[in-house]
Amino acid sequence: MFELRLLQGSLLKKVLESLKDLVTEANFDCSASGFSLQAMDSSHVALVAFLLRSEGFEHYRCDRNLTMGMNLGNMAKMLKCAGNDDIVTIKADDGTDTVTFMFESPSQDKIADFEMKLMDIDSEHLGIPETDSDAIVRMASAEFARICKDLSSIGDTVVISVTKEGVRFSTRGDIGIANIIWRQNSSVDNPEDATIIEMEQPVTQTFALRYLNAFAKATPLSSQVTVNMSADQPIVVEYKVAEVGYLRFYLAPKIEEEEDGGAAPAPVQNTTKLESKAKVGKKPEEKTEPILVEETRPNLGKKLKADVDPIVVEESDPILVEKTKPNVGKKLKAEVDPIVVEECDPVVGERKPKAQIEHKAKTNGEVDFLMETKHETEAKAESEAMDVE
Repeated sequence: MFELRLLQGSLLKKVLESLKDLVTEANFDCSASGFSLQAMDSSHVALVAFLLRSEGFEHYRCDRNLTMGMNLGNMAKMLKCAGNDDIVTIKADDGTDTVTFMFESPSQDKIADFEMKLMDIDSEHLGIPETDSDAIVRMASAEFARICKDLSSIGDTVVISVTKEGVRFSTRGDIGIANIIWRQNSSVDNPEDATIIEMEQPVTQTFALRYLNAFAKATPLSSQVTVNMSADQPIVVEYKVAEVGYLRFYLAPKIEEEEDGGAAPAPVQNTTKLESKAKVGKKPEEKTEPILVEETRPNLGKKLKADVDPIVVEESDPILVEKTKPNVGKKLKAEVDPIVVEECDPVVGERKPKAQIEHKAKTNGEVDFLMETKHETEAKAESEAMDVE
């Protein structure tokens, strides 16, 4: 069996009001150490960790570890029915799928109870390591909420820089640029308004303002907020809950590249480079495509096959070649090698002189045939001479 009794029921109401817009469903873990929750938002960018230690309750009983899956929006509706001064009691029996909320007025003249069905939610409990922060800033939670709200009206992201001069919040948008510097101040009359900066080394990170504004909804829980920052690590925004617990928000930094003095996402730059490269790559293919030469000048390739290197003709401008040397093929018919002429243009080979034809015939292994033709011609000449005599 699980049962807890919280005298300050308004604390639980404030916790749910700050979480319901960031996390819709979550598992509450009940153990001997206390009542806790750990959940991520739908985009898996922010993580929420909540803990109320067992000694913070007037009565706390947990016979065995229990996990209760709840819809935070519905749970917030239940707690709205309780007054700010009411005592809140939460009960859950072993083996049941419901949880009971009971609200008692301080004078005990009014008692109300509500029953809500539990949910079966699949979630993994993440182990968050405790690491030393490069910079820790403690400031008034109301001032932190006001800074996030003011900057969100100008830009979507905020750059937080912690240096020896103080903590700097800056953003830029379509309407302009905004910078807010908050210096250390511990000599104020009210300690809750003091700003304390502990820095091991300077650190600068960029975050989405809409998440920081969601975190700032927990401002009513505590008068001070603690911001922990480390290089290449999520920012931790922590609110104390009545000195018996805490509500922590973890937010991953945005990874951006500086371009022209501003921040621009890296994927956009890579996409632009790829598109430009693709356009450049298409031009040489269109110029060197053989089909373009044949379609533009269908008769030009035939005239220059024996005279010019075919590769050169395809790569160069066909129109320029024809205008510069229109009669190149006719002038060089007798000067080129007969074998090449015959292979490239058989019609041109038939017009060659007899000596060139005989030379080609000899190269093709037809010597016997030519010798026989020569003997017959000589014998015929001798017989004609004898007839004349």
